[in-house]
Amino acid sequence: MKKIFISVALIGLVIAIAIGILSSKDTEQNPLSLLQTKLSEKPAPSVDHTKFAVLQKKFTTPQQVTEACISCHTERAKEVMKSNHWNWERAEYIQGRGIVYLGKKNAINNFCIGTEGNEESCAKCHIGYGMKDSKTFSYTDSTNIDCLVCHDNTETYAKANEKAGMPDPSVDLSNVAQHVGDPKRSNCGVCHFFGGGGNNVKHGDLDKAMFDGPKSLDIHMGTDGMNMQCVDCHKTEKHNISGKMYSLSSMNRNRVTCEECHTENPHADAILNQHTLKVACQTCHIPVYAKANATKIYWDWSTAGKLKNGEPYEEDDKDGNHTYLSIKGSFKWGTNLKPDYIWFNGTAGHYLLGDTVADTTVPLVLNPLYGSYNDIDSKIIPVKIHRALQPFDPVTKMLFQPKLYADKKGEGAFWKDFNWETAAEVGMKDAGLPFSGHVSFIRTEMYWPINHMVSSKENALTCTDCHSRENSRLVGLNDFYMPARDYSAVIEYAGGWLLILSLLGVFAHGTMRLVSSYKMKKRG
Repeated sequence: MKKIFISVALIGLVIAIAIGILSSKDTEQNPLSLLQTKLSEKPAPSVDHTKFAVLQKKFTTPQQVTEACISCHTERAKEVMKSNHWNWERAEYIQGRGIVYLGKKNAINNFCIGTEGNEESCAKCHIGYGMKDSKTFSYTDSTNIDCLVCHDNTETYAKANEKAGMPDPSVDLSNVAQHVGDPKRSNCGVCHFFGGGGNNVKHGDLDKAMFDGPKSLDIHMGTDGMNMQCVDCHKTEKHNISGKMYSLSSMNRNRVTCEECHTENPHADAILNQHTLKVACQTCHIPVYAKANATKIYWDWSTAGKLKNGEPYEEDDKDGNHTYLSIKGSFKWGTNLKPDYIWFNGTAGHYLLGDTVADTTVPLVLNPLYGSYNDIDSKIIPVKIHRALQPFDPVTKMLFQPKLYADKKGEGAFWKDFNWETAAEVGMKDAGLPFSGHVSFIRTEMYWPINHMVSSKENALTCTDCHSRENSRLVGLNDFYMPARDYSAVIEYAGGWLLILSLLGVFAHGTMRLVSSYKMKKRG
């Protein structure tokens, strides 16, 4: 009886411990639920800028607003002037080059090509005032910092077109200055959603629909869901914002990763967690991009310059996307696109002004993203590949930076005079580089990692999207063996014989057991 009592007591103790463990797991908050709780709490601003005497006046210039800002925020201007948002460049290590200063000043892309000589137009997305020329602009004059473009909370602030970063004349500077705070999606999106000359043109996963989109567009930013702001992920310290555009960065540092919130083992299924060693979260959780509006996938500069009755013109598709512009050429667009997939270890290369092209028979990749299966730091990521045909000097073997923008005709700007030779001559002279006088066009590609427009787990990719013989998402990655996708005669032959031998072994073992049992019964 005593033994039975002890046994029952031990069983009861085990059950109690198990219940306690299970209940603690049910009530314990994991990091993700803690984050959701934190984001659901919207703290009220601790400062009312309408009560500051220094802001209670009529501002006639934006520089006056900046002076008022830094009269209180005394050290912030120094922080801003160390940022790449201000300097348009930063020191980067590029494989094969060493340490270089890399940024919008010298990197060439296959959209509007580059900023050199076109700053008065491009500076609409610079956090400063009066950048007519990046060479002569004063990067030490704190009064030219545009505080409002990032901190306006009225959503009425806007920069003027082609005015070197100055605000639109219609902006009520006094009202905006009194209503500032942490950056919202509207502050970040006004530049990053419209990169490349229009909505969702460049990235493919950054779209004006995200200003007020549903969680089906992006699970994090959906206003009917977590309603996260850009700065919730892109953490900022002393105006140094985490996360970089891969078109303008080459080092694997200061990135933003999913694992910061979701950890290295986000799934309940162990086999899925094993995939995270070589597969980025985005690969499965962003099955398509350009969900709401089209993104540009091809740009042909060689067709630019055609006029009707001596004037530039445009042609649009049924959705209003430009298919032809006299100033820019022909375009192709796409929506709900499946990404391409590559290996990426976080480092990249870049084509810079003055580089020569070794092989013109293949497309020139302007920002090669490095990685491979055998690289321990590499993961499979989704990308948008933007292809273009852009101007090129066949003699010097350089992509040239054309002069695109000018106030009036006769200054050599292509958007006014529609002459490639003069636009190239003036543009390369501004850049301090040679031009042979000949214009050709070369095929180029740019790789844009897809990081936004994240889908819910219910809409993520399934196993068969990749592990299938037909239409595998990873059909282009051939440097490793993937079960169900790849066929190996040796493996198939060996696997077949292994299966046959296993069945024979089971049959032999069962037969021996039956014979043995029969003999034992016969003897007994």
